[in-house]
Amino acid sequence: MTKPTEPSTPHRAEAAEPPFRSGFACFVGRPNVGKSTLMNALVGRKVAITSDQPQTTRRAIRGIVHRDDAQLIVVDTPGLHKPKTLLGERLDSLARSTLTEVDVVGFCVPAGDPVGRGDQYIARELAQLRSTPVVALVTKTDRVPPQAVAEQLLAVSALGEWADIVPVSAVSGHQVDVVADVLVRHLPEGPPLYPGGEPTDEPEQQLVAELIREAALDGVRDELPHSIAVVVDEMAPRPGGGLTDIYAIMYVERPSQKAIVIGTRGARLRDVGSEARRHIEALLGTRVFLDLRVKVAKDWQRDPKQLRRLGFQE
Repeated sequence: MTKPTEPSTPHRAEAAEPPFRSGFACFVGRPNVGKSTLMNALVGRKVAITSDQPQTTRRAIRGIVHRDDAQLIVVDTPGLHKPKTLLGERLDSLARSTLTEVDVVGFCVPAGDPVGRGDQYIARELAQLRSTPVVALVTKTDRVPPQAVAEQLLAVSALGEWADIVPVSAVSGHQVDVVADVLVRHLPEGPPLYPGGEPTDEPEQQLVAELIREAALDGVRDELPHSIAVVVDEMAPRPGGGLTDIYAIMYVERPSQKAIVIGTRGARLRDVGSEARRHIEALLGTRVFLDLRVKVAKDWQRDPKQLRRLGFQE
């Protein structure tokens, strides 16, 4: 007689691997709230220039965060603001169009600034994004005591309905990983969208132009930050290796601004060139010869033809 088969003990189901996620996030907020600094912190290297000057960002820069479980592409946009020039109108339009193309939005409000009309205006705009989750990010928490951060979290919470609220300091690194986790959670399932390892899809020539503009912004302080545009005319390794030749032009709007940028006997322009060269060499991993000149493009911020020539498309 055949012995009855004992019922098999069911094996415990192995935990399924979480699905890979990939997609786009963008940071919005008033100018100078730490969007670019936070993106650099998430990516782990400098892909967007930073400055204390408002409206530093002029293009939608994409930084790529590579993880084992996800690929997060962060789009850094110009701050939403009331435009005063044709350039300002195009930057504002760029920021708004980006909002409709991403999977999740990070609304940045600095911890140390009282919530104001600009924040309220942006919150109302974001409330119209019915199908896109918005994460509120209270930035620059390293600059204020914990009690002020707690008060700001309450103030931001009262601005609208947010998918999450996260305090973060890009400078100290506090909760940068939490911001990444929260943003990834809102991405759709899908394969990587960019090859592994690359921190951005920006062409090197454009990154070099931005580094020169950053050095110029630091050099002129409050005197003419929005009047400077930079174009790299030529960039190529010198025959024989070991050196990259870069020829770039800084454009300003008036002869008086040109004099400010150049400085007494060219001192300020030399300082800008030295600072820019240091960052460019770190980016390229090679020694750099930088030929930097200054030209006047009268009222370029208001001239459609000159805006196109300088790379600001409609």
